[in-house]
Amino acid sequence: MAALSNTKRMATPADKLWRNARLATMTGDGLGVVEQGAVAATGNTISYVGPATDAPDAAEIIDCGGRWITPGLIDCHTHLVHAGSRAKEFEARLEGATYEEIARAGGGILSTVTATRAASEDDLIATALPRLDQFIAEGVTTVEIKSGYGLTLEDELKMLRAARRLGEVRDVRVRTTLLAAHAVPPEYKGDAEGYVDLVCQTIIPAAVGVADAVDAFCEGIGFTAQQTDRVLAAAVAHGLPVKLHAEQLSNLSGATLAARHGALSADHLEHLDAAGIAAMAANGTVATLLPGAFYFTREERRPPVQALRDANVPIAIATDCNPGTSPMASLLLAANMGATFFRLTVAECLRGITLNAARALGAHARIGSLEQGKAADLAIWNIADPAELVYRIAANPLHARVYAGL
Repeated sequence: MAALSNTKRMATPADKLWRNARLATMTGDGLGVVEQGAVAATGNTISYVGPATDAPDAAEIIDCGGRWITPGLIDCHTHLVHAGSRAKEFEARLEGATYEEIARAGGGILSTVTATRAASEDDLIATALPRLDQFIAEGVTTVEIKSGYGLTLEDELKMLRAARRLGEVRDVRVRTTLLAAHAVPPEYKGDAEGYVDLVCQTIIPAAVGVADAVDAFCEGIGFTAQQTDRVLAAAVAHGLPVKLHAEQLSNLSGATLAARHGALSADHLEHLDAAGIAAMAANGTVATLLPGAFYFTREERRPPVQALRDANVPIAIATDCNPGTSPMASLLLAANMGATFFRLTVAECLRGITLNAARALGAHARIGSLEQGKAADLAIWNIADPAELVYRIAANPLHARVYAGL
């Protein structure tokens, strides 16, 4: 869908018109800038994007005062719903312990599992809301939320229900992802295959209707490639799209495996190799980079950004908001980190938290860019140039956020 320009005024007035604005539509190959632009919405859908001179009449007109408008921001990888804190593990890492050592000693993911199992669905919502509100205050209109801290049928579904309910108590679009294959729970210690049986035969079928996708942690401290293959195959067999935590700490060829199952995205990717890049490119799998986790765990190996560019693999950026390795609730900070640590350009960062993030959710037909027919999700900014959204650290220049036209 191309942005409208040089067209006649609509016969029927729009409901709302944002005028006197500069637009970063995220169409084309870059930012898709429209100077002296306007955006109109009819109901919850964009009905016009283009030069203000061709804009339709509207029942309500909002003068943006020359401000910039982008699509509403999208965080395509979070673990927003969880209970407990892992601040003590942060302290242990500062004293020299590694992520793997903490996990193998019973900390890491399993410490959050204990707290999350003890929490009610209402408890999970109450603890997640302050984090969600931080995202909303920065212009986020869509957020993906994973399970993965329950590791039983009942607790995984509890997490997914809590995530769905967050989208009911706040004006935000929530996409849920089942991550039951996040870690082997303590009651299955030494029997990872038995737990994978539970995930494939019981949890995935029960999650149909409450999960929008299925994810897994393919890693030495997570699940083997063979086990991950079983999980992804079961998801696809039940009509659920897949994603994958891949190549974060080592190379298990997870990205290649994910692409083979038609994955929407492969995430982390610090140890991604040429074969994985080729497989992702062939399938259209998005590379979701998580610079917050890279920063927080003090990693040194960076994802192969130039090779991803050369292969035309779309790059998304997300916070990986989680209690253990990326306790960050700022997508703008994630964009700054993507530029600073991974040397992404401003356009790559901004497309990474809008259009390509939507692609990583399989939702780019409806969200992620300013185009006629897409959801009227807008972020209006007090900035002189889009680069400021990536350049500034711990700043929030949001002027107004529009969700579904409101």
